[in-house]
Amino acid sequence: IDLVQFTDAAAIDPIYVERPYYLAPDGAMATEAFAVMREGMKGKAGIGKLALYGREYLVAVQPREKGLVMYTLRHAKEVRSMDNIDELEHVPAKVKPEEIKMAKQVIGNFEAELNLSEYRDEYQEELQRIIDAKIAGEEVVATAEETPPKVVNLMDALRQSLDRVSTGKKKSAKAEFEKPVKAVPKKRAAR
Repeated sequence: IDLVQFTDAAAIDPIYVERPYYLAPDGAMATEAFAVMREGMKGKAGIGKLALYGREYLVAVQPREKGLVMYTLRHAKEVRSMDNIDELEHVPAKVKPEEIKMAKQVIGNFEAELNLSEYRDEYQEELQRIIDAKIAGEEVVATAEETPPKVVNLMDALRQSLDRVSTGKKKSAKAEFEKPVKAVPKKRAAR
């Protein structure tokens, strides 16, 4: 890793971050130097280059807990400017204060301390369930999904959301699904 600059860690916009890698010292001789660099870099990030997987990457190195973390970064030319998104030109700059108040109320009802371990990859779990059922020779059952209602008026949608939440405070914002519906196998035409 060839670090060429140091900057405040907060100067790195998350939109540039691609992938994190943990760094550790290479053998007993490097542990003291590693610890000194980690402590000296508190609040800072080293910016540099690295050859990895046959290509050169822009990287940032930052201290984290007992070690260092290296993030591969996107180059500025790889990040699309928000000014280039035509659809955003029609978004109003000002909104009604009562709509903001109601939106904050809805958001406040779902606000909680973040714990990412509570979130699961439901797609992978469902895929594994289907694979396990196929292996066991069971009939695969597809779950029916409700179509979300069309939002016509933002205030009405916010009120409906508040009404749903007020009946059971702090419930998940996720829609409930009906019981699974058995998939009917398609019949093949005889040739």
